[in-house]
Amino acid sequence: MGGWCHVTVAADDEQEGSGALTKQDFEALARFRFGIRRYLRFSEETVRSHGLTPQQYQLLLALKGFPGRDWATVRELADRLLLRHHSVVELVDRAQGQGLVERVPHPDDARAVRVQVTADGEQILARLSALHRDELRRMNALLALPAWQDDPATSRTDRS
Repeated sequence: MGGWCHVTVAADDEQEGSGALTKQDFEALARFRFGIRRYLRFSEETVRSHGLTPQQYQLLLALKGFPGRDWATVRELADRLLLRHHSVVELVDRAQGQGLVERVPHPDDARAVRVQVTADGEQILARLSALHRDELRRMNALLALPAWQDDPATSRTDRS
């Protein structure tokens, strides 16, 4: 599909950090990054073994997990998935062709369309999401956010 965006974030020199990183900081960063990569590899392999692409799973999850409702517009999905609008249209087209999602007219805006998960999409999403939840439970230690030595939130002492 080729529509995935790469996001680059640059920090101001003043905000890059409050001090030199320790060996433990580097180890924590490396461990966390390894955990993320391991989880993503698990996700890709699991989703593909169930006949979906990782992008289709992310689409279904974004729809079912959309705050406050079980549908979204293409524009909202593009924001959630960090994709370009036309890439989401293609993704929705393919998912709709497989019976995973459907487009429904928006009741308040004739120009807009709601994208929502079908019953078949719900079934596969429930199966895959349970597997992902179980894997996250197993990986809890690897994916725990590092505790930084110089983090004011973790090194504060009670001064009352």
